[in-house]
Amino acid sequence: MKSKGIAIPYVVWMAIFVVAPLVVVVVYAFTNRDWSATLDHFTTLGQYAGVFGRSFLLAFVATIVCILIGYPLAYFLARERGRLRGMAMLLIMLPMWMNFLLRTYSWVFLLERNGFFNNLLSAIGLPRLDIINTSGAVVLGMVYNFLPFMVLPIFSVIEKIDPRVIEAAQDLGADSLTVFRRITFPLSLPGVLSGITMVFIPSVSTFVISRLLGGGKTLLLGDLIEVQFLGSAYNPHLGSAISLVMMVIVLICMGVMNRFGEGEGEAVLL
Repeated sequence: MKSKGIAIPYVVWMAIFVVAPLVVVVVYAFTNRDWSATLDHFTTLGQYAGVFGRSFLLAFVATIVCILIGYPLAYFLARERGRLRGMAMLLIMLPMWMNFLLRTYSWVFLLERNGFFNNLLSAIGLPRLDIINTSGAVVLGMVYNFLPFMVLPIFSVIEKIDPRVIEAAQDLGADSLTVFRRITFPLSLPGVLSGITMVFIPSVSTFVISRLLGGGKTLLLGDLIEVQFLGSAYNPHLGSAISLVMMVIVLICMGVMNRFGEGEGEAVLL
């Protein structure tokens, strides 16, 4: 009985700050302004298909870039020892100690037309680039802000791989590429899948990055939802419907990735 009593504060917290907001979103999504039941908000979502497609496409691109950068970095850190590893981990974690908004504003300063990056190009005789207010700038902001969430899970998994397994493969004649392909990479897939989830989901729903680095030209789901709740087109019922559909799609993606990840620990035996 005492152990059940310990869980009461957690249950109350979850009920107030997780379950209750979800119930409110569902109620708003299926009602009109006069609180009558309706499905009209869902039938009109087709006009926002471009926003949905753009959001998932940019989130997918950002996730792929994070994998291409994060996996080699995590692999290097897991194999490295001593002061270099500690310094590298500090550099990865250091930006996360600052406010998310400030980190994004810093990229506005770096990428704007008269910003640091273009001034540097001009100083060495190269033409200035129009990077700010583009989809590329939005993806860059996503990668910068969410890359640690890809590196850390992969690093944690690779670091825990038993070195005796790798030594056994080497004793059996496997070269470095074969060891990576048949042992290290399959055993690290749970970390990769975890990183994909932790990068893809916030990338889909972000709105600060797209507003500051996209200049309002790259409308994503987060921006669309914010407009419905805080903008001139105030319609929390439609915003709730969009939020609900986005949550369902994200949950489906997570379910597919989790299903794909089942049994990855035994993949080395295949």
